[in-house]
Amino acid sequence: MGAENLTSVTEFILLGLTSHRKTQLLLFSVFLLIYSFTLVGNLLIILLVRTNSHLRTPMYFFLTHLSGLEICYVTSTMPQMLAHLLSGNGAISFTRCMLQMHISFFLGAVECFLLGVMAYDRYLAICHPLTYAVIMGTWRLLQLASVSWGIPVILTVINVVCTLRFSFCGPNRVNHFFCELPVVMKLACGDTHLIEAILFVAAVLALLGPLSIILTSYGLILSTVLWMQSASGRRKAFSTCASHLAVVTMFYGTAISMYMKPQSVSAPDQGKKTAVFYIVVTPLLNPIIYTLRNKDIHKAVKKMLRITDFEQKY
Repeated sequence: MGAENLTSVTEFILLGLTSHRKTQLLLFSVFLLIYSFTLVGNLLIILLVRTNSHLRTPMYFFLTHLSGLEICYVTSTMPQMLAHLLSGNGAISFTRCMLQMHISFFLGAVECFLLGVMAYDRYLAICHPLTYAVIMGTWRLLQLASVSWGIPVILTVINVVCTLRFSFCGPNRVNHFFCELPVVMKLACGDTHLIEAILFVAAVLALLGPLSIILTSYGLILSTVLWMQSASGRRKAFSTCASHLAVVTMFYGTAISMYMKPQSVSAPDQGKKTAVFYIVVTPLLNPIIYTLRNKDIHKAVKKMLRITDFEQKY
């Protein structure tokens, strides 16, 4: 492609979830509430873990990473989506679209690996409780966290290098509410089979790799739990893992249908409806699911409320 074609498209038009003005304003109100609750919920988890010494365990170490990630994830997409819903104008510059496309891919990949690491952590805690503290030492935590963030960096760099080889010289209307890699690349000029193949491989590594770890970990956990003599022990193990599995099912199910299903066989609006689940719903549910039946978090909240009440009185 000639260099003159690389800037032929200066902006994209995001069609959003709907073109009906009243529905746009209604969605703006709903998504604004969701965005606010997502920020508050995830910030609260980070604050509780940082201020409570009883929560400084491997499980909560990774949970703070996940909460921080979710804050970044929704902030990379939702403020712009809210602005577009409020104004009714879905225009976004070429540069901002490219940045959003790769940042959202990177953050999504990090979440995949973090969920895999958290499953491995639960496997060690339940199946190897006597050696858990030794295995999950500080150095191991740093290693796992580095892998969770490092591999997505490599995958994202590969995608950036590949997408820079293409120009966008044709249509600029994106049938989505944010710039997502599979959808935007459909508008690239020239033969995109190579980038589609590379994107598929990256999706396999980011999705199926951690998912295999999750399925193996929970398979071993289930086997161990079924052999437990203590009924209370079984209930505690199932309660701890059920929340994680709920997040995994929603996030992986929707992400796989988006990134590993051929775009040509998808319904025109299916992609953006699917994306709502892993962009909007999952980050909101994470703090709720992980804290709803978590006694440690409940104790930490009560302790914080007692301290706040004491300070107000004196």
